[in-house]
Amino acid sequence: MRVLILSWEYPPLIEGGLARHVRKLSEALVVLGVEVHVLTRGHEESPAEEEAGGVIVHRVREPERPRELGEFVTWVEHMNSDMLAAGVELGDRFDFDVVHGHDWLVAGAGDHLARRFRAPFVATIHATEYGRHQGWVDRHPQSHIHEVERWMANRAERVITCSSYMREHVADIYGLEEERVAVVPNGIDPAELEPVDDLAKLRARFAAPGERLVLLVGRLVYEKGFQLALEALPGLIERVGDVRFLVAGSGTHEAELRRQAHELGLDPHGTFLGWIGDDVLHSLYRIADLTVVPSIYEPFGLVALEAMASGCPCLVADTGGLREVVPNADVGLRFRSRDPASLAAMAERVLTDDALRDRLVAEASEHVLSFDWADVARQVVELYAETAPGRAPVS
Repeated sequence: MRVLILSWEYPPLIEGGLARHVRKLSEALVVLGVEVHVLTRGHEESPAEEEAGGVIVHRVREPERPRELGEFVTWVEHMNSDMLAAGVELGDRFDFDVVHGHDWLVAGAGDHLARRFRAPFVATIHATEYGRHQGWVDRHPQSHIHEVERWMANRAERVITCSSYMREHVADIYGLEEERVAVVPNGIDPAELEPVDDLAKLRARFAAPGERLVLLVGRLVYEKGFQLALEALPGLIERVGDVRFLVAGSGTHEAELRRQAHELGLDPHGTFLGWIGDDVLHSLYRIADLTVVPSIYEPFGLVALEAMASGCPCLVADTGGLREVVPNADVGLRFRSRDPASLAAMAERVLTDDALRDRLVAEASEHVLSFDWADVARQVVELYAETAPGRAPVS
């Protein structure tokens, strides 16, 4: 079986979690005998074609993406045109059995290429514009993105989502039969969560001995709910005492969050780190006493999974895919979504109860093993086989 996967990002070009997901899935598919070609974008210094991890990566060179959302939509359309042209050339060299597109950003090229190759089109929807904006998609460019997602979901032979929550969400807002939507969770490879060498030195930068360190990680956008965590921190600090916090990430909401922290009197108690590399991020999980994932909208919850795999207790909002990543109080705790008081109360429990924290770490270390990339790839291969019957992996 030969598959063409389209993604707007792929290592070393990493915008977010999508690049890592597509790489790990692609490499795991190769292990199962699938010939995987990834069509993506790259910078000038990136090779136009290379084999990496058994995956054949084809890149179209694109200018750096604009930050303004209206301009970004136009930029995406140009990128799809370039991907379509490159994909047509690939079709002259290879016969593809399945075309698999990841999110709306490659929907146009994916659809056209699937039709040209007379191959089934599979679409993975990692998140929706409707969810990111709590249903406010009546104005451009949100309305445009929402309609592209709806069109893609209805055009695809099969849709993949990362959680049962997302399957219901996607089926509801796009008018799909749930049978057309398959749930395939994200995977994690604990071996890749490599920290820096001197963890004690890193922790000393942010917390003194005896202080508790609370970690917030992710894109600094409204739907990730960091504003709720900041609102909870003054009361938590007052009750627990020596608590420090770290915010790791960047995004459109960063200035507002920094302003909120200042107004709450939190400046002496924590640090905004901005964007950080993976080695530092993986190290932060290991030096923190608690990772909080306060999302308002969360299709899956990879940060929670990474924290648990790194031996850090986890507290998440009781919403969306987080309920499936943290299914019970044996592996992590949940607080009432959008409720800073509930967040503070649950965080206080973890930070003041060493036995609870140790139990959560021990149970979570086993739980994360169920999110295995090999199993994820097997489920995707089965779905490919359903959409392209008679076409098996090559080995």
